[in-house]
Amino acid sequence: MDLQKRAQPHDAADTASRAPVAELRASDADRDRIADILRDALAEGRLTAEEHAERVEGVLGAKTVGELDVFIRDLPAAHQRHAPPHAPVPHRPPAGAIPADPDDNLVAVFSNSVRKGRWRAGRRIHAYAIFGSVEIDLSEALFEYRQVVIKAFSIFGNIEIYVPENISLRGTGGGVLGNFEVDTLDSTDPDAPVVYIEGWAVLGNIEGRPKRGRLIADILDRVHRKVDRSLRKHLDR
Repeated sequence: MDLQKRAQPHDAADTASRAPVAELRASDADRDRIADILRDALAEGRLTAEEHAERVEGVLGAKTVGELDVFIRDLPAAHQRHAPPHAPVPHRPPAGAIPADPDDNLVAVFSNSVRKGRWRAGRRIHAYAIFGSVEIDLSEALFEYRQVVIKAFSIFGNIEIYVPENISLRGTGGGVLGNFEVDTLDSTDPDAPVVYIEGWAVLGNIEGRPKRGRLIADILDRVHRKVDRSLRKHLDR
């Protein structure tokens, strides 16, 4: 069977409606769900041992929900409806969840201020750019807290914020003859960190976006460990 074959014409409408979900990054819960379905299919005689091993190997290499669905497309469980994996992330953290005092201050007045590399991100970060430039790169940071708030103020300055691809990102703010632009990200992992960017740009610029190819290492390690444990459990049965 060709697992990479395109959907048949009569499935076109359903495929189109599921396209946004199919493009989401796969989480450890998604991989566990597919592994359970494959184990059950093996036990029911729907898959041979060789087919099961081949598909399980593919599950380990899949990066998106759509790639995972390929391995169960011809099984009955693939046609069952599933509830959303978790509730959507709110645009603001709950009141009182984040302390008012910042853990870090980055100030650039006619200068540059940069925070990047392997550093520990606090719960609140303040950034001020006045005729200067601030760069906050969280793509390799250690997230000790699930929620991080970045307060950004730019006056004739520039503030750029970069985050890993596998977290959630929200932005609330605006510009006065300036630019405030924050990409919205939704992680498929309900335990992934959430970065909230709040601020104003006055004749300046504030931007927040993912850094392509950068993922939080501890989330990936946790996924791999959980998948490995799940696979060992299934193969031992």
